[in-house]
Amino acid sequence: MNDVSKHIDIIAAPGVFADLATAQELAARALDARGLSGGIVGAATGSDEVIVVPGDGIPIDMSPYTSVVRVDLGQCTPDRSPGIRTHIRGRGLDGLRFAIDSVYFHRFHPGTIVSYGDHPEQRGELRVPVGDGPFPVAVLIHGGCWRSRWEFDLMDAMAVDLTERGFATWNVEYRRPDEHEWDAMTGDVASALAALETVPGDLDLSRVVLFGHSAGGQLALQVAADSIGKPVTPALAVSLAGVLDLRVGDERWLGEGAVSNAIGARFAGAQETYEASSPISRLPLGVPHLVVSAVSDDPNLLEISRAYYAAAAAGPDSVDYIEGPGGHFAVIDPTSDTYRDTVREVDARIGGTRDHASE
Repeated sequence: MNDVSKHIDIIAAPGVFADLATAQELAARALDARGLSGGIVGAATGSDEVIVVPGDGIPIDMSPYTSVVRVDLGQCTPDRSPGIRTHIRGRGLDGLRFAIDSVYFHRFHPGTIVSYGDHPEQRGELRVPVGDGPFPVAVLIHGGCWRSRWEFDLMDAMAVDLTERGFATWNVEYRRPDEHEWDAMTGDVASALAALETVPGDLDLSRVVLFGHSAGGQLALQVAADSIGKPVTPALAVSLAGVLDLRVGDERWLGEGAVSNAIGARFAGAQETYEASSPISRLPLGVPHLVVSAVSDDPNLLEISRAYYAAAAAGPDSVDYIEGPGGHFAVIDPTSDTYRDTVREVDARIGGTRDHASE
Protein backbone atom coordinates (compact mmCIF):
# COMPACT_ATOMS: atom_id res chain seq x y z
CA MET A 1 0.00 0.00 0.00
CA ASN A 2 3.06 2.29 0.04
CA ASP A 3 2.36 3.52 -3.49
CA VAL A 4 -1.14 4.75 -2.63
CA SER A 5 -1.39 8.54 -2.78
CA LYS A 6 -1.80 10.40 0.50
CA HIS A 7 -3.11 13.48 -1.30
CA ILE A 8 -6.81 14.38 -1.56
CA ASP A 9 -8.23 17.16 -3.73
CA ILE A 10 -11.53 18.78 -2.75
CA ILE A 11 -13.12 20.45 -5.78
CA ALA A 12 -15.68 23.03 -4.68
CA ALA A 13 -17.93 25.20 -6.82
CA PRO A 14 -17.55 28.97 -6.32
CA GLY A 15 -19.75 30.28 -3.53
CA VAL A 16 -20.75 26.86 -2.20
CA PHE A 17 -19.26 27.71 1.22
CA ALA A 18 -20.56 30.68 3.19
CA ASP A 19 -17.01 31.28 4.42
CA LEU A 20 -14.23 29.56 2.50
CA ALA A 21 -11.68 29.98 5.30
CA THR A 22 -13.83 27.97 7.71
CA ALA A 23 -14.14 25.16 5.19
CA GLN A 24 -10.40 25.21 4.56
CA GLU A 25 -9.65 25.01 8.29
CA LEU A 26 -12.00 22.07 8.76
CA ALA A 27 -10.54 20.21 5.77
CA ALA A 28 -6.98 20.84 6.96
CA ARG A 29 -7.74 19.39 10.40
CA ALA A 30 -9.45 16.32 8.92
CA LEU A 31 -6.61 15.68 6.47
CA ASP A 32 -3.98 16.08 9.19
CA ALA A 33 -5.82 13.65 11.46
CA ARG A 34 -5.37 10.94 8.81
CA GLY A 35 -1.80 11.90 7.85
CA LEU A 36 -2.92 13.22 4.47
CA SER A 37 -2.18 16.27 2.34
CA GLY A 38 -4.42 18.26 0.03
CA GLY A 39 -7.25 20.72 0.44
CA ILE A 40 -9.84 22.77 -1.41
CA VAL A 41 -8.71 23.57 -4.95
CA GLY A 42 -10.19 24.72 -8.23
CA ALA A 43 -9.26 21.62 -10.21
CA ALA A 44 -7.93 18.14 -9.54
CA THR A 45 -4.14 17.75 -9.54
CA GLY A 46 -4.02 13.97 -9.80
CA SER A 47 -5.93 10.93 -11.03
CA ASP A 48 -7.02 9.50 -7.67
CA GLU A 49 -10.49 9.69 -6.20
CA VAL A 50 -11.53 13.27 -5.45
CA ILE A 51 -14.15 14.99 -3.32
CA VAL A 52 -16.52 17.27 -5.23
CA VAL A 53 -18.84 19.86 -3.66
CA PRO A 54 -20.85 21.05 -6.69
CA GLY A 55 -23.83 22.69 -5.01
CA ASP A 56 -27.31 21.29 -4.42
CA GLY A 57 -28.78 19.68 -7.53
CA ILE A 58 -25.83 20.54 -9.77
CA PRO A 59 -24.68 17.59 -11.90
CA ILE A 60 -20.99 16.68 -11.90
CA ASP A 61 -19.01 16.41 -15.11
CA MET A 62 -17.31 13.10 -14.44
CA SER A 63 -14.95 13.20 -17.41
CA PRO A 64 -11.91 14.53 -15.46
CA TYR A 65 -12.25 12.00 -12.62
CA THR A 66 -11.92 8.27 -12.11
CA SER A 67 -14.02 8.28 -8.94
CA VAL A 68 -15.86 10.90 -6.88
CA VAL A 69 -17.16 11.32 -3.36
CA ARG A 70 -19.95 13.88 -3.74
CA VAL A 71 -20.74 16.19 -0.83
CA ASP A 72 -23.90 18.28 -0.52
CA LEU A 73 -24.08 20.33 2.65
CA GLY A 74 -27.89 20.27 2.78
CA GLN A 75 -30.34 17.43 2.49
CA CYS A 76 -31.12 16.32 -1.07
CA THR A 77 -31.92 13.24 -3.10
CA PRO A 78 -29.04 10.79 -3.56
CA ASP A 79 -26.90 11.16 -6.66
CA ARG A 80 -26.42 7.68 -8.13
CA SER A 81 -24.62 8.81 -11.30
CA PRO A 82 -21.92 6.45 -12.63
CA GLY A 83 -18.54 7.18 -11.10
CA ILE A 84 -19.89 8.61 -7.85
CA ARG A 85 -18.75 6.10 -5.25
CA THR A 86 -20.69 7.63 -2.41
CA HIS A 87 -22.82 10.72 -1.80
CA ILE A 88 -22.53 12.39 1.60
CA ARG A 89 -25.52 14.67 2.05
CA GLY A 90 -27.27 16.64 4.72
CA ARG A 91 -24.39 16.70 7.21
CA GLY A 92 -23.54 20.39 6.84
CA LEU A 93 -19.96 21.56 6.60
CA ASP A 94 -18.86 18.53 8.65
CA GLY A 95 -19.66 16.51 5.54
CA LEU A 96 -16.14 17.42 4.39
CA ARG A 97 -14.65 15.55 7.34
CA PHE A 98 -16.77 12.49 6.64
CA ALA A 99 -15.81 12.64 2.96
CA ILE A 100 -12.08 12.78 3.78
CA ASP A 101 -12.44 9.80 6.09
CA SER A 102 -14.36 7.91 3.39
CA VAL A 103 -11.60 8.48 0.83
CA TYR A 104 -8.96 7.50 3.39
CA PHE A 105 -10.58 4.17 4.28
CA HIS A 106 -11.41 3.40 0.65
CA ARG A 107 -7.80 3.96 -0.46
CA PHE A 108 -5.90 2.35 2.37
CA HIS A 109 -8.33 -0.29 3.67
CA PRO A 110 -10.63 -1.14 0.75
CA GLY A 111 -13.45 -3.60 1.02
CA THR A 112 -15.70 -5.28 -1.53
CA ILE A 113 -19.21 -3.95 -2.08
CA VAL A 114 -21.70 -6.82 -2.30
CA SER A 115 -25.40 -6.36 -3.09
CA TYR A 116 -27.97 -8.36 -1.16
CA GLY A 117 -30.96 -6.94 -3.08
CA ASP A 118 -31.92 -4.90 -6.11
CA HIS A 119 -32.12 -1.44 -4.50
CA PRO A 120 -28.84 0.57 -4.45
CA GLU A 121 -29.00 0.80 -0.66
CA GLN A 122 -29.29 -2.97 -0.27
CA ARG A 123 -25.55 -3.50 -0.10
CA GLY A 124 -22.76 -4.18 2.35
CA GLU A 125 -19.01 -3.74 2.40
CA LEU A 126 -17.14 -6.96 3.04
CA ARG A 127 -13.60 -7.07 4.38
CA VAL A 128 -11.89 -10.42 4.91
CA PRO A 129 -8.64 -10.74 6.90
CA VAL A 130 -5.40 -11.88 5.34
CA GLY A 131 -4.62 -15.49 6.15
CA ASP A 132 -6.48 -18.73 6.53
CA GLY A 133 -10.07 -18.95 7.71
CA PRO A 134 -12.67 -19.72 8.61
CA PHE A 135 -13.08 -16.27 10.17
CA PRO A 136 -15.60 -15.12 12.76
CA VAL A 137 -17.92 -12.51 11.27
CA ALA A 138 -18.72 -9.05 12.62
CA VAL A 139 -21.93 -7.62 11.16
CA LEU A 140 -21.99 -3.83 11.60
CA ILE A 141 -25.29 -1.94 11.61
CA HIS A 142 -24.87 1.82 11.65
CA GLY A 143 -27.04 4.35 13.44
CA GLY A 144 -28.13 7.87 12.61
CA CYS A 145 -31.69 8.14 13.97
CA TRP A 146 -32.94 5.88 11.14
CA ARG A 147 -32.40 8.84 8.75
CA SER A 148 -30.97 8.55 5.24
CA ARG A 149 -28.33 11.23 5.55
CA TRP A 150 -26.36 8.87 7.81
CA GLU A 151 -24.82 5.90 6.04
CA PHE A 152 -22.53 2.97 6.67
CA ASP A 153 -19.39 5.09 6.41
CA LEU A 154 -20.03 5.80 10.12
CA MET A 155 -18.73 2.29 10.84
CA ASP A 156 -15.65 2.32 8.56
CA ALA A 157 -13.09 2.76 11.35
CA MET A 158 -14.64 -0.03 13.37
CA ALA A 159 -14.81 -2.32 10.34
CA VAL A 160 -11.13 -1.79 9.57
CA ASP A 161 -10.11 -2.35 13.20
CA LEU A 162 -12.13 -5.56 13.55
CA THR A 163 -10.77 -6.90 10.26
CA GLU A 164 -7.23 -6.33 11.53
CA ARG A 165 -8.21 -8.27 14.66
CA GLY A 166 -9.22 -11.30 12.58
CA PHE A 167 -12.93 -10.77 11.94
CA ALA A 168 -14.45 -10.80 8.52
CA THR A 169 -16.55 -7.63 8.62
CA TRP A 170 -19.89 -7.09 6.87
CA ASN A 171 -20.73 -3.37 7.11
CA VAL A 172 -24.39 -3.16 6.20
CA GLU A 173 -26.27 -0.43 4.38
CA TYR A 174 -30.07 -0.51 4.35
CA ARG A 175 -33.04 1.58 3.29
CA ARG A 176 -34.12 4.13 5.88
CA PRO A 177 -37.77 4.93 6.69
CA ASP A 178 -37.58 8.66 6.01
CA GLU A 179 -37.26 7.77 2.31
CA HIS A 180 -38.81 4.31 2.40
CA GLU A 181 -40.74 2.56 5.21
CA TRP A 182 -39.99 1.04 8.61
CA ASP A 183 -40.73 -2.49 7.37
CA ALA A 184 -38.42 -1.99 4.37
CA MET A 185 -35.60 -1.14 6.76
CA THR A 186 -36.10 -4.04 9.16
CA GLY A 187 -36.54 -6.40 6.21
CA ASP A 188 -33.26 -5.18 4.71
CA VAL A 189 -31.32 -5.82 7.90
CA ALA A 190 -32.74 -9.35 8.08
CA SER A 191 -31.84 -9.93 4.41
CA ALA A 192 -28.31 -8.62 4.97
CA LEU A 193 -27.80 -11.08 7.82
CA ALA A 194 -29.17 -13.97 5.75
CA ALA A 195 -26.89 -12.98 2.85
CA LEU A 196 -23.87 -14.17 4.84
CA GLU A 197 -24.65 -17.63 3.50
CA THR A 198 -23.70 -16.51 -0.01
CA VAL A 199 -21.16 -13.68 0.31
CA PRO A 200 -17.62 -14.65 -0.74
CA GLY A 201 -15.00 -15.61 1.81
CA ASP A 202 -14.20 -18.39 4.26
CA LEU A 203 -16.64 -17.34 6.98
CA ASP A 204 -17.48 -19.17 10.20
CA LEU A 205 -21.25 -18.70 10.45
CA SER A 206 -21.27 -20.30 13.89
CA ARG A 207 -19.40 -17.22 15.17
CA VAL A 208 -21.42 -14.28 13.86
CA VAL A 209 -21.49 -11.18 16.06
CA LEU A 210 -23.98 -8.37 15.44
CA PHE A 211 -22.78 -4.88 16.38
CA GLY A 212 -25.39 -2.10 16.24
CA HIS A 213 -24.72 1.52 17.13
CA SER A 214 -27.43 3.90 18.37
CA ALA A 215 -30.47 3.32 16.12
CA GLY A 216 -28.50 0.36 14.78
CA GLY A 217 -28.49 -1.10 18.29
CA GLN A 218 -32.26 -1.40 18.11
CA LEU A 219 -31.98 -3.04 14.68
CA ALA A 220 -29.25 -5.45 15.80
CA LEU A 221 -31.17 -6.76 18.79
CA GLN A 222 -34.44 -6.95 16.85
CA VAL A 223 -32.90 -8.96 14.03
CA ALA A 224 -31.14 -11.17 16.59
CA ALA A 225 -34.50 -12.05 18.15
CA ASP A 226 -36.04 -12.56 14.72
CA SER A 227 -33.19 -14.86 13.61
CA ILE A 228 -33.98 -17.70 15.99
CA GLY A 229 -34.37 -20.92 13.99
CA LYS A 230 -33.02 -19.41 10.77
CA PRO A 231 -29.87 -20.56 8.93
CA VAL A 232 -27.84 -17.57 10.18
CA THR A 233 -28.36 -16.95 13.89
CA PRO A 234 -25.83 -14.73 15.66
CA ALA A 235 -23.74 -16.19 18.44
CA LEU A 236 -23.75 -12.74 20.09
CA ALA A 237 -25.50 -9.39 19.58
CA VAL A 238 -23.94 -6.14 20.84
CA SER A 239 -25.82 -2.91 21.45
CA LEU A 240 -23.48 0.09 21.29
CA ALA A 241 -25.41 2.99 22.87
CA GLY A 242 -28.54 1.51 21.38
CA VAL A 243 -32.10 2.80 21.44
CA LEU A 244 -33.41 -0.29 23.20
CA ASP A 245 -36.78 1.00 24.39
CA LEU A 246 -38.71 2.67 21.58
CA ARG A 247 -41.61 3.70 23.80
CA VAL A 248 -39.32 5.65 26.13
CA GLY A 249 -37.44 7.00 23.13
CA ASP A 250 -40.70 8.32 21.73
CA GLU A 251 -41.83 9.74 25.07
CA ARG A 252 -38.49 11.56 25.58
CA TRP A 253 -38.53 12.85 21.96
CA LEU A 254 -35.04 11.47 21.32
CA GLY A 255 -33.36 12.86 18.22
CA GLU A 256 -36.08 15.49 17.73
CA GLY A 257 -38.78 12.86 17.34
CA ALA A 258 -36.62 10.31 15.52
CA VAL A 259 -38.59 7.30 16.76
CA SER A 260 -42.06 8.45 15.72
CA ASN A 261 -40.70 9.96 12.50
CA ALA A 262 -39.18 6.60 11.58
CA ILE A 263 -42.14 4.43 12.57
CA GLY A 264 -44.68 6.91 11.25
CA ALA A 265 -46.69 7.39 14.45
CA ARG A 266 -46.41 7.94 18.16
CA PHE A 267 -46.56 4.89 20.44
CA ALA A 268 -50.32 5.11 20.96
CA GLY A 269 -50.94 5.01 17.22
CA ALA A 270 -48.60 2.12 16.36
CA GLN A 271 -48.25 0.05 19.53
CA GLU A 272 -47.94 -3.26 17.67
CA THR A 273 -44.99 -2.02 15.58
CA TYR A 274 -43.29 -0.48 18.61
CA GLU A 275 -43.54 -3.69 20.60
CA ALA A 276 -42.40 -5.90 17.71
CA SER A 277 -39.38 -3.66 17.13
CA SER A 278 -38.38 -2.56 20.62
CA PRO A 279 -35.73 -4.86 22.13
CA ILE A 280 -37.02 -4.44 25.68
CA SER A 281 -40.43 -5.67 24.53
CA ARG A 282 -38.83 -8.71 22.88
CA LEU A 283 -37.14 -10.04 26.00
CA PRO A 284 -35.99 -12.73 26.33
CA LEU A 285 -34.26 -12.42 22.95
CA GLY A 286 -33.02 -16.01 22.97
CA VAL A 287 -29.56 -14.86 21.82
CA PRO A 288 -26.61 -13.96 24.08
CA HIS A 289 -26.02 -10.25 24.03
CA LEU A 290 -23.93 -7.41 25.37
CA VAL A 291 -25.11 -3.90 26.26
CA VAL A 292 -22.50 -1.12 25.99
CA SER A 293 -22.90 2.49 27.14
CA ALA A 294 -20.76 5.60 27.52
CA VAL A 295 -21.29 7.67 30.65
CA SER A 296 -21.18 11.04 28.86
CA ASP A 297 -23.75 10.03 26.26
CA ASP A 298 -27.26 11.49 26.18
CA PRO A 299 -28.51 10.67 29.69
CA ASN A 300 -31.74 9.30 28.22
CA LEU A 301 -29.80 6.74 26.19
CA LEU A 302 -27.67 5.86 29.21
CA GLU A 303 -30.79 5.35 31.30
CA ILE A 304 -32.43 3.25 28.59
CA SER A 305 -29.39 0.94 28.37
CA ARG A 306 -29.17 0.54 32.14
CA ALA A 307 -32.89 -0.19 32.45
CA TYR A 308 -32.74 -2.61 29.54
CA TYR A 309 -29.83 -4.50 31.07
CA ALA A 310 -31.64 -4.79 34.41
CA ALA A 311 -34.68 -6.23 32.67
CA ALA A 312 -32.64 -8.61 30.50
CA ALA A 313 -30.47 -9.80 33.40
CA ALA A 314 -33.61 -10.73 35.34
CA GLY A 315 -34.56 -13.22 32.62
CA PRO A 316 -33.00 -16.30 31.04
CA ASP A 317 -30.84 -14.56 28.43
CA SER A 318 -27.06 -14.53 28.76
CA VAL A 319 -26.41 -10.79 28.93
CA ASP A 320 -23.54 -8.59 30.17
CA TYR A 321 -23.07 -4.86 30.53
CA ILE A 322 -20.11 -2.56 29.84
CA GLU A 323 -20.06 1.11 30.77
CA GLY A 324 -17.11 3.38 30.18
CA PRO A 325 -15.94 6.94 29.58
CA GLY A 326 -16.79 9.04 26.56
CA GLY A 327 -19.72 10.26 24.54
CA HIS A 328 -22.07 8.73 22.03
CA PHE A 329 -19.39 7.83 19.47
CA ALA A 330 -16.78 6.51 21.91
CA VAL A 331 -18.40 3.09 21.70
CA ILE A 332 -17.45 2.80 18.01
CA ASP A 333 -14.09 4.59 18.23
CA PRO A 334 -11.21 2.09 18.08
CA THR A 335 -9.02 4.45 20.12
CA SER A 336 -11.39 4.56 23.11
CA ASP A 337 -11.15 2.49 26.28
CA THR A 338 -14.84 1.61 26.10
CA TYR A 339 -14.46 0.21 22.61
CA ARG A 340 -11.40 -1.85 23.57
CA ASP A 341 -13.19 -3.24 26.62
CA THR A 342 -16.06 -4.24 24.36
CA VAL A 343 -13.79 -6.03 21.88
CA ARG A 344 -12.04 -7.91 24.69
CA GLU A 345 -15.40 -9.13 26.00
CA VAL A 346 -16.51 -10.18 22.52
CA ASP A 347 -13.23 -12.00 21.97
CA ALA A 348 -13.61 -13.83 25.29
CA ARG A 349 -17.01 -15.07 24.13
CA ILE A 350 -16.21 -15.78 20.47
CA GLY A 351 -12.51 -16.61 20.54
CA GLY A 352 -10.09 -17.15 17.72
CA THR A 353 -9.35 -13.50 16.91
CA ARG A 354 -5.96 -11.82 16.74
CA ASP A 355 -4.21 -9.65 19.29
CA HIS A 356 -4.19 -6.05 18.16
CA ALA A 357 -0.78 -4.52 17.54
CA SER A 358 -1.47 -1.44 19.68
CA GLU A 359 -2.69 -3.34 22.74
